[in-house]
Amino acid sequence: MWYYKAKMLKAERFRRLVGVTKGTFNRMVKILKEYQAQKHWHGGRPPKLSVEDSLMMTLMYWRENRTYFHIAQAYGLSDGACWQTVRWVETALIQSKLFRVPGKKALLKDGADFEIVLIDATETPIERPKKNNGAITPARKSAIRSNRSLSLIARPEKSFASTR
Repeated sequence: MWYYKAKMLKAERFRRLVGVTKGTFNRMVKILKEYQAQKHWHGGRPPKLSVEDSLMMTLMYWRENRTYFHIAQAYGLSDGACWQTVRWVETALIQSKLFRVPGKKALLKDGADFEIVLIDATETPIERPKKNNGAITPARKSAIRSNRSLSLIARPEKSFASTR
């Protein structure tokens, strides 16, 4: 369903939606269909999603960094089925060796010229107010305040000049 709507878009809008050009998307679909035919040659239950929709779901996961739960709700699947589909697409594209990131050895070679981009994707804790201890122990709180007020009255404050 998602691909059915997306394929009617113009090339630029398609790239904005999916994250890759139509040509790259079609090459990925071709690889996935070959992989599916190779893996499922003996038959079995057909997948709920088409190859195109599976690829769209994977690209949505990579590009938007949405959770499997949210993507699964959009496609009418369970989050486990969504995870399996994304994993299947990743495995198929990696095994094709056309859509593969260079490994560590290729990066360490002398002549390799790469541009490094750092992305800060750390999670920051939510700043929340401290829990109010007064709501938990109201009886003791009043007793502590009265003891403090008595101790402040009984002791005179020292000045800095007298301590030298």
